[in-house]
Amino acid sequence: MERPSWAPQGIDLSVPSVSRIYDYYLGGSHNFEVDREAARRAIEIMPGLPKIMQANRAFMRRAVRYAVDSGVTQFLDIGSGIPTFGSVHEVAQAADAGARVVYVDNDPVAVAHSRAVLEDCDQAAVAAADLRKPRQILDSPEVAQLLDLDRPVALLLVAVLHFMPEENDPRGAVAELRDALAPGSVLVLTHASTDGGPTSSEQGDKVEGVYRKASSPLVMRSRAQIERFFDGFDVVDPGLVPMPNWRPDTPPEQEDPVVFTGFAGVGRKA
Repeated sequence: MERPSWAPQGIDLSVPSVSRIYDYYLGGSHNFEVDREAARRAIEIMPGLPKIMQANRAFMRRAVRYAVDSGVTQFLDIGSGIPTFGSVHEVAQAADAGARVVYVDNDPVAVAHSRAVLEDCDQAAVAAADLRKPRQILDSPEVAQLLDLDRPVALLLVAVLHFMPEENDPRGAVAELRDALAPGSVLVLTHASTDGGPTSSEQGDKVEGVYRKASSPLVMRSRAQIERFFDGFDVVDPGLVPMPNWRPDTPPEQEDPVVFTGFAGVGRKA
């Protein structure tokens, strides 16, 4: 397989990557045929997946604006993926020119492309690190350089925790990050789920099957399981809800029913 000029050396072009599959859903060009094939298989099972990802990004942008409006101008976006239009630093800095953002990803393509995009941006950087090792993130030079952990930070875990199976101790990772953050910090989270939405658990199981061959498995969780990630945070109104229902800009009833798959919420550390 021919390696495009933007692809870093040493990456395995035979294994689909969750961040490159996500890039494909959003209409990006930083993906390989192996990623596109996995994405197409997932879309066959759940045709609304690209719309769900767009709803996910739209929620993220609303939550970033909420954080800035509530006085939080530092952002730690873990599992940030490949930058697309309307990324965190663009939304945050449009709302407050002094906002600072550290992106974190373990995919070499996502990191390399983020570095290229952020080359001329002094107030945003990307760290090559992994949510399974929170200390690696907190001790990274990028966090040390850009974020003051003695002041509130918005911790973004958007569409990432469902790639951490229980053996990776996702709740422990969130708790370690939470404990490192100042009071007034916020947690912004979305998570895949078939609870209460239009997607059947059978469809969910089949999509999980596609991701078993990718760089990280996909784990659907129940609403009650997702709520536990907010331990130590006060969940702000309207609570943990389907993504279009979280402080919408437009009436949610105008949305395609498929985008009510999964949950989104924001919590504030007391």
